[in-house]
Amino acid sequence: MARPIYVRFDTPSELADKALQLVQIASETGKVRVGTNEVTKSTERSEAKLIVMAEDVDPVEILVHIPMLCEEKRIPYIYVPKKQRLGQSAGLTKSAASIAIVEPGEAKVLLDEIAQAYPTLKK
Repeated sequence: MARPIYVRFDTPSELADKALQLVQIASETGKVRVGTNEVTKSTERSEAKLIVMAEDVDPVEILVHIPMLCEEKRIPYIYVPKKQRLGQSAGLTKSAASIAIVEPGEAKVLLDEIAQAYPTLKK
């Protein structure tokens, strides 16, 4: 299957797993915004520390603007393979196309680790 147009780089599975772990911890001890509308707002306001997007979103138009907006605001972003797992990590029973980490809570170390790895992913 071809990669969706909004996926700009490959995310190693170890890093994707860390991102899901970060979402889970941040949703319990910090603050996350769930859904593309909330992610867009928190990115435009420069509140987000990291954006996590699912690669299996349909239609793809939902997320096409997010990577450009993140780059404009200099907010790191990362991809995870499944929207169902992304939603579960945030404590939802439904899937989630994207999530913004606003406050990492007890997962600050994980956030810093992913943010450090982000520039090397884009090459």
